[in-house]
Amino acid sequence: MEGGGRRVSRGMLPLLAIQALSEYHRLPWKPPVTAGLLVTNTLIYLRPAFLDSLLPSIDQVWFNPHLILKDGDLKRLFLSPLYHVGESHLVYNMMSLLWKGIQLETSMGSAEFASMVVALLGMSQGMTLLLAKSLLLFFDYKRAYYSEYAVGFSGVLFAMKVVLNNSQMENYTNVHGLIVPSRYAAWAELILIQMFVPGVSFLGHLGGILAGILYLKLKAGYSGPDPLSTIITSVTGVFKWPLRFVQSLFRRRRISGRGTVGGSHTRTVPSLWRCQACTFDNSGWLSVCEMCGTGRSESDLSSHDSGVLSMEELRHRRVERFS
Repeated sequence: MEGGGRRVSRGMLPLLAIQALSEYHRLPWKPPVTAGLLVTNTLIYLRPAFLDSLLPSIDQVWFNPHLILKDGDLKRLFLSPLYHVGESHLVYNMMSLLWKGIQLETSMGSAEFASMVVALLGMSQGMTLLLAKSLLLFFDYKRAYYSEYAVGFSGVLFAMKVVLNNSQMENYTNVHGLIVPSRYAAWAELILIQMFVPGVSFLGHLGGILAGILYLKLKAGYSGPDPLSTIITSVTGVFKWPLRFVQSLFRRRRISGRGTVGGSHTRTVPSLWRCQACTFDNSGWLSVCEMCGTGRSESDLSSHDSGVLSMEELRHRRVERFS
């Protein structure tokens, strides 16, 4: 998260686009949820004309514990992570999301990853709100944290970092040039960012770390299927059904009796049947020979000693079939 500031363009968004396209180009499977999050955050920041009237302004969604609890403004609680105060703020967070999201979504699948992001967003925001209120009640830190304004996706990113480090096998990781134990990587980054980056929300980042730890604890203690990912899978399945239906129609239309003519032995393919008249191998879906028009169960070939049509009659049937 980051405090207030003026939106200034520094030409960094094209670099983000190039990096994202490069990463996705080399991947055999393209993680869709990560791409959707990147696009959503970027569009909200750019506010194109077709979205400008639909999106609330940044002044309406600042994360402010006092206003959230006083007015019950849930819009500030859930929308503030999707807003950014500047281009550098957006690009830094989206580059981090690109790296973390690809690894997590590839390892756990899109439905579970989407479920995790929704859970971490709500939990990190709730943790930050709880911390701010607790500091007010026990230490009277009203100005420092309870009245703080902040936006940005970094709280969720800190939670994702905790989950990612827990899933990796390495004992050590690199945090801005420092090699630290993986279990303490998020804490080290919290301290380094607080020391060298002015204006960041300490409680927002701390709330993200605590949310990541709580998520892992809850996941470890719950052995059943994730209800949220089940809902997401069901919803996406409903939207995919029409596409699958159309694809199945096209697949059936493409089935034809492409085969070979002649030969003294029949292929051992159960889906094909050989025409008694012209020896053409037809698809099992067809009841009439595609080559000469003879029915599959037709038995009017008794007039022919060999059971095969004459060349003249075969030519005549072909003309009638394809004229």
